[in-house]
Amino acid sequence: MGTLKIWLSLMVFMICADNALLSAEQHIPTTLEGPFEPVTRRFDPSLRKGSDDLPMYHPKLTKKVPSIFPEQIALAISSPTSMWVSWVTGDAQIGPKVTPLDPSTVASEVWFGKESGRYTSVQRGMSTVYSQLYPFEGLLNYTSGIIHHVRIEGLEPDTRYYYKCGDSSLSAMSNEHFFRTFLLPSPNSYPHRIAVVGDLGLTSNTSTTFDHLIRNDPSMLLMVGDLTYANQYLTTGSKGVSCFSCAFPDAPISETYQPRWDGWGRFMEPLTSRIPMMVIEGNHEIEPQAGGVTFESYRARFSVPSQESGSQSSFYYSFNAGGIHFIMLGAYVDYNTTGAQYAWLREDLRRLDRSVTPWLVAAWHPPWYNSYSSHYQEFDCMRQEMEALLYQYGVDIVFAGHVHAYERMNRIYNYSLDPCGPVYITVGDGGNIEKVDVDHADDPGKCPSPGDNSPEFGGVCHLNISSKGTFCWDKQPEWSAFRESSFGHGILEVVNSTYALWTWHRNQDIYQDDSHGDQIYIVRQPHICLTNSKQLPF
Repeated sequence: MGTLKIWLSLMVFMICADNALLSAEQHIPTTLEGPFEPVTRRFDPSLRKGSDDLPMYHPKLTKKVPSIFPEQIALAISSPTSMWVSWVTGDAQIGPKVTPLDPSTVASEVWFGKESGRYTSVQRGMSTVYSQLYPFEGLLNYTSGIIHHVRIEGLEPDTRYYYKCGDSSLSAMSNEHFFRTFLLPSPNSYPHRIAVVGDLGLTSNTSTTFDHLIRNDPSMLLMVGDLTYANQYLTTGSKGVSCFSCAFPDAPISETYQPRWDGWGRFMEPLTSRIPMMVIEGNHEIEPQAGGVTFESYRARFSVPSQESGSQSSFYYSFNAGGIHFIMLGAYVDYNTTGAQYAWLREDLRRLDRSVTPWLVAAWHPPWYNSYSSHYQEFDCMRQEMEALLYQYGVDIVFAGHVHAYERMNRIYNYSLDPCGPVYITVGDGGNIEKVDVDHADDPGKCPSPGDNSPEFGGVCHLNISSKGTFCWDKQPEWSAFRESSFGHGILEVVNSTYALWTWHRNQDIYQDDSHGDQIYIVRQPHICLTNSKQLPF
């Protein structure tokens, strides 16, 4: 009997020890444990820094429907009870002379209902075409297919809808697709998973990112700029390059091969036709053309809830996804405190009810906090104009891209560690043709000069922010918690009004539910931060 007791005690001890070890192995840190000591995971030399673009004849990029049928179908949130549906019909043209299609020749209809094959409602919308024109001999012009946008309204929350889009009078309707609406804004309702991707492009690395992302089964996709990299080509197409100005120093203008946009829309459709994709513009969407016109493709192809959120520009807007309020800001339009975007942002924040949408998440393309050599302090002008307002209203998380690597910051405000500052995360690592960034500004000999990283928009407002008063730190800054030079994507899972799980997945890992390169619980402290936030004169 004594032997049995000893054996049972030993078994209990071993089970407890195993459970303790398992708990230790499964421990996920929280921001309450921070600020964390900076960690750098260097680029794996066994990996390639980048890959070539997928060719236009790749099966994922080719057109698969007759001309009048919808393709490149994409969803976007309009409001908690309405959804934008966008698609393209007709054939784009590229050549010395192009003739735009007539949008009035094809209707814009969405048929939808709660049962497969039974569509109880029809909504009609608008359509447009755009052109990319160059006043230089030898450059080819482009005009798009007909781009359709329909806002379907009166939807019920947390409900699956089946839909077709197209022109019923031409018997040119799409196959059936479906989506699920989110719950109404509430501190107790949140999207299942939100995928966050930046600087995606159309390379082999992009394809890996996309495959992993789909396996993660997100309910929404947040795209933080630099979508297609169509401007890494001459207008003749040919082969994309990682540096346009290096490969074509004599080009009269930064050209762009617009058919890459169509290929990207087809590439994305398996995902964007069933979950909303919320986009913000990056520098690769500028695409200058004749007459100083910019952003034509971006503005024509995407529906965003700008008017719904009181914005007069598609370059900045806001929307709700359950208990999360998202603010999408434009870095390539006026962001000064005297401008329209700032006035809109201030009013949007003033109207915000944190008892309904506790989480406040912001996104824009170029990061304000970045310890890589690439784009180091490039948009500090924007930070100096807007950071205090976002801090005053308690922004919880900020997502950015632009730098082709991953970096997560400790909570920070004005380059000082601050428990009430946002968690800034850079995810410009989607897989584009410009390759992964590997140099840090604090590496020996890698500090850029203050004139190296000039923004495409705005001035230069660098501050000496290192502990020694120099332009670059001599080690990984204390505000940089973790950085790694790898391609991948992130997933945000909001658990409740206080906790959100952030997971970054690396492309080189075999994708599994428990595989990740970085993972942390982001924890809100509204009882401390929203009551003691700095009262600034706005």
